[in-house]
Amino acid sequence: MSDAKVSRAEWGTRFGFLMAMIGAMVGSGNIWRFPFVLGENGGGAFLLAFLILLFLIAVPGLMAETALGRYSEKGVIGALRDCTGPGGMAGLGVIVILVNIALMTYYSPVVGWILYYMLQSFTLEFTAAGFEAEAFWTAFTNSPGIMVLMHTIVMALVAGVLVLGIRDGVERLVVYAVPGLVIALAAIAIRALTLPGAAEGLAFTFTVQWEYLLISDTWIAALGQALFSTGLGWGIAITVGSYLREYDDAPLGGGFFTAIGEASIGVLAAFAIFPLVFAYGLDPDAGAGLTFITLVQVFEPMPIGDLWAIIFFVGFFLAAFTSAVVITEVTVTTVFEESPLSRNQTVLAVTGVIWLLGLPSAYSVSFLDFADFTFANWGLPLATLAVMIGIGWYFTPERLRVLSVNKTSGLYVGTWFNPIVKYLIPVVMVGIMAFFAYENFGTNEMIAGVAVLITFPIAGYLIMNYFDKPEATTDTAAPGGDD
Repeated sequence: MSDAKVSRAEWGTRFGFLMAMIGAMVGSGNIWRFPFVLGENGGGAFLLAFLILLFLIAVPGLMAETALGRYSEKGVIGALRDCTGPGGMAGLGVIVILVNIALMTYYSPVVGWILYYMLQSFTLEFTAAGFEAEAFWTAFTNSPGIMVLMHTIVMALVAGVLVLGIRDGVERLVVYAVPGLVIALAAIAIRALTLPGAAEGLAFTFTVQWEYLLISDTWIAALGQALFSTGLGWGIAITVGSYLREYDDAPLGGGFFTAIGEASIGVLAAFAIFPLVFAYGLDPDAGAGLTFITLVQVFEPMPIGDLWAIIFFVGFFLAAFTSAVVITEVTVTTVFEESPLSRNQTVLAVTGVIWLLGLPSAYSVSFLDFADFTFANWGLPLATLAVMIGIGWYFTPERLRVLSVNKTSGLYVGTWFNPIVKYLIPVVMVGIMAFFAYENFGTNEMIAGVAVLITFPIAGYLIMNYFDKPEATTDTAAPGGDD
């Protein structure tokens, strides 16, 4: 048995833990997805709905996941095995890992897009005479060789960070990258707010058009953003929480502070982006192309636009890359724990599999869109449902609340926590999957979603029922330590 599997790593500081949580949550979901979804759903009304759902659903769920991770000191499968016992139902953890890997297979190519734009910003491409944003985007997406290369570089960089371990790799990255992201966004926001017409962008972002709150699509979009941007149910909070020190505060760090940090950076991104959009007469309702096609047009007419383009895309890349590293760590921690591989071998195996399975998404934007729609609408709610079934119906929220949530906590969590975890979050997840099944009835997307809903749980149950033995629950090893 290797020394790495005898002594489990811990976060060196509480700041490192918080930055890991925020770094995982704050990615392209905040800088790319949040502004365009806000723009499509009424600005301030969407923001209000998002904040309500963030603290009603995501915060209790993140508390539960983080507390379970700290209690078990194990990766996703090990933590959920502690809930269900060994055997088939521990396959709830397998579901989460399968969804996590699927997510990374198309998230890595998106990080590759951002890397490419960041590199191009250093060549001053976006302020060159005659630059055409849409033509640039089209040429890039019609160059599969370049997109595959960017995906490859991203996964190589992720592997390079992860082989260094928790403290020397992940923590060292996030304690610099997350503050660096905030500084970059703040600089862009300050510059944007000084432009003529910026006030219209602020008004759009924060003025609540109350009629939008009566539209179900606003709440569905806000709920999707709250789940997408916090990573609830992805196993991130379980994994990050499993490296907590015994006396660290799980509810505040894993719940409220993470949500506040995540929401604050999303709002900061809106501060940076919408004043620019309105100052230069662009369309705030530009959809997914807001960042890669619409926003990139603002740098050419801006004074010292070269510098602002570099600052923006460096910050954007830091956000996306830290998310990719921590999301991948979820699978690395679990596979390391459940296999005889060393940590370095596990990192290479996991990143290699993600790279290979990510080639279709890297090669084709349409395939990436298909994968994103399938796993965002069915895979991620399924993973969240799996985690909440393990906590809510096997371990029980009351037991978790007493044994871990309120242990060394500066914020007492009352019994209100129990029905949210046991009933509300699972019902919401089932509702999301049912809604998208109804909305996409008979389409290829629905068929793919149903396939995920059927095959992932069956695979999880069969894998754990075949391989999981009673001795797997004995505490002979505490994996996840640094090599």
